[in-house]
Amino acid sequence: MITIEDILEELKKHNVTEQDLENVKKSFHLASDIHKNQFRQSGEPYIIHPLNVAKNALNMEIYDADTICACLLHDTIEDGEDFSKEDIARIINPTVSELVDGVTKMRRMNFSTKEEQVLANTRKITNGLSKDVRIILIKLADRLHNMETLDFKKAEKQRENAIETMEIFVPLALSIGAYKIKSDLEDLALKYIEPDAYKQISYQKQKLQEQKKEHLEEIKYKINEILKAKEIPSQILLRTKNICTTYKKILEGYELENIYDLFYLKILVEEVDDCYRTLGLVHGEYPHINGRLKDYISNPKTNLYQSLHTTVSANSIPTKVKIRTYDMDKVTAYGVSALWNIKNGMTKEETQEYIKKHIPFIKVLMEIDENSKNNYDFISQANKRLFTEHIYVYDKDRTIELPYGSTAFDFICTIYPELIDKPVDIIVNEKVVGQDYDLNNTDRVEVIRKVIDKRTSLEKVLKKN
Repeated sequence: MITIEDILEELKKHNVTEQDLENVKKSFHLASDIHKNQFRQSGEPYIIHPLNVAKNALNMEIYDADTICACLLHDTIEDGEDFSKEDIARIINPTVSELVDGVTKMRRMNFSTKEEQVLANTRKITNGLSKDVRIILIKLADRLHNMETLDFKKAEKQRENAIETMEIFVPLALSIGAYKIKSDLEDLALKYIEPDAYKQISYQKQKLQEQKKEHLEEIKYKINEILKAKEIPSQILLRTKNICTTYKKILEGYELENIYDLFYLKILVEEVDDCYRTLGLVHGEYPHINGRLKDYISNPKTNLYQSLHTTVSANSIPTKVKIRTYDMDKVTAYGVSALWNIKNGMTKEETQEYIKKHIPFIKVLMEIDENSKNNYDFISQANKRLFTEHIYVYDKDRTIELPYGSTAFDFICTIYPELIDKPVDIIVNEKVVGQDYDLNNTDRVEVIRKVIDKRTSLEKVLKKN
């Protein structure tokens, strides 16, 4: 069980000032007093929840003392009698007060329906991105612990919370690039929305991983030896798609065995130059598949995601490889929260401005907020314009869901893996395109196998030479 001493010890490792540590202690004692007669449905004292929210924030590599104070106090305005943000400002400081207010739900009495309340609260939290990104970080840490302890709620409430998590908090995690939090929340939600599917896919994935382990370990060993010989410090990890993402693909009719990037290698190096050197060495050992190279380092995603992606043919098996630095990996896992530590030398205000400047969708979010007629319109527009990670294309009479940024080759790998190494024509909206063509929502895609006359092809080669 997590204790306040554990929280303080972790903060001390990251050069937190004595004054900040004192504020964390005061926040804990204040929260303990306000929640002293409250218990969770598990029977545990309520203070266990704020402590775990603070722990989740630390796991997200948030070592900002004001954020940790707000985690400990996040339910005090909502649950405390005659306790306000002004009290927090007076006892702790104004920054913590604003953070707690930012995550505090609007009271039910102010709305005619629960749906209106949910929409208003979602808008309030989402708008926190433009004011102080830490508001969303705290809310995600809170939601994560609630989902981790959902077993103690009634079945109806479990499903309700799981659906809300999938519709609101998963997109929020995606919007700030916190892929690990997104994946954790997705899988926890799926566990309650589709429990049988969750169990079945978990079992099948484990069996398939055992079958593929030898192949992946062989590639891992070879690449590791090559990098050692070139004196490139690295760490190579075997990774897999999360259960929920796998489930979505199966729903679309894909066989588990045909999801080519279900398992992949992740290579971590120290410097950006090492990323490109490593890519060259991997391609030198294994032929890369055309159209499968993506450089998100030179062209980061709008949520700050950076990595090199390639797919190589290893023993005639398409194998995905991701290459990034350790810092990039932290940002991939925890999104903008990691910037609080990576951007050394920057003040909290400078970090917030850096995040605003380098995440373009914040400007779009503010635009949506300004032009929205009501809370429902705001959420609808945000979901449509910002909170999406997929596109939908048409294959004959089927609707196919693909990751945002997918190419025509991604389509082949996903739908027609048997044609990966075969000559084909790719037709998008009645026009022939190359394998690296970027697909868009509602594109109509057709893949036609080419029939080649071997004699004619040989004659052409001889004539050319």
